[in-house]
Amino acid sequence: MATKKKNLKKPAKAPKETATAQPQAQAPATDPTALSIGDLKNLSTILDVASTRGAFKANEMAGVGFLYNKLQAFLAKVAPQEEQKPTAEAPATAEGK
Repeated sequence: MATKKKNLKKPAKAPKETATAQPQAQAPATDPTALSIGDLKNLSTILDVASTRGAFKANEMAGVGFLYNKLQAFLAKVAPQEEQKPTAEAPATAEGK
């Protein structure tokens, strides 16, 4: 029976080594704390819904409104940059026709 225990331990170690090697390769590729434009748009929606449902007190609305307006201005500034990329490709496809 001692042989069986040794056999069980050896295969158990091999998958752990493989499992630890994979996250190390993936960790540099993505940053879990990074915010995307989509995340900021979702935050804007959350603020809008929360204020509509009365989640904020009256004295908190000034701060929430300031942050919401600042976020909207940033998204408006970034949105034209995102829209320019697809429109730059669109004339190239139109010329090909």
